[in-house]
Amino acid sequence: MLKRKKSSVQQTTKRSLVAHTTPKAPIAEQYRTIRTNIEFSSVDQNIRSLMITSASPSEGKSTTTANLATVFAQQGKRVLLIDADLRKPTAHYTFRAENFKGLTTVLSRKSTLADAIQTTEVANLDLLSSGPIPPNPSELIGSQVMKNMLEEAYENYDFIIFDTPPILSVTDAQILANQCDATILVVKSGSTVIDTALKAKDLLQNAKGKLLGVVLNEKKVNIGEYYYYGQS
Repeated sequence: MLKRKKSSVQQTTKRSLVAHTTPKAPIAEQYRTIRTNIEFSSVDQNIRSLMITSASPSEGKSTTTANLATVFAQQGKRVLLIDADLRKPTAHYTFRAENFKGLTTVLSRKSTLADAIQTTEVANLDLLSSGPIPPNPSELIGSQVMKNMLEEAYENYDFIIFDTPPILSVTDAQILANQCDATILVVKSGSTVIDTALKAKDLLQNAKGKLLGVVLNEKKVNIGEYYYYGQS
């Protein structure tokens, strides 16, 4: 069993982690709805690894990844969030974690997976941050060591979720797509161009990634459009 490292950095989450800080908020309920849709989409296959990407930068993929990881952990699943955006990582900021060790140090054999994993403030949710930014992200992502690390993670976690770079910017997400059980594409309402989203979809499918669907981020709704059902 992996021994999880407790970060010495103060574990206070940012407001973007609404599923943890404000679990009864309408947007937190939407993340739970996405979780349910993911579960119902896998009738014939048990999805244990999920990759989140976007077509372009600043579309909300990292916030979506962190909140989806949180709602899966809230089910009691053992969840590992891996920040595989080795160019502009953000997960360590979201969870106020260290980033001296992480995915890059594991893949370059400078640390073990057990040593690099950190606990988070969210119960059942662990974090493998990006680690120091390397000169060769794509080569690390596509390495045999990456496949071996994923197999080791499966032995200790029920669900693994990856935050990856925008798929139109670099090839990292395409390389990882066929290593994961499923992929979700995040688009931003009023920002993502339809042709850009379609190109991202084609790249994922050409990489033999299983695209479950699209998350529409920052969709404006009228007050009163959402309802929350739960115990007070």
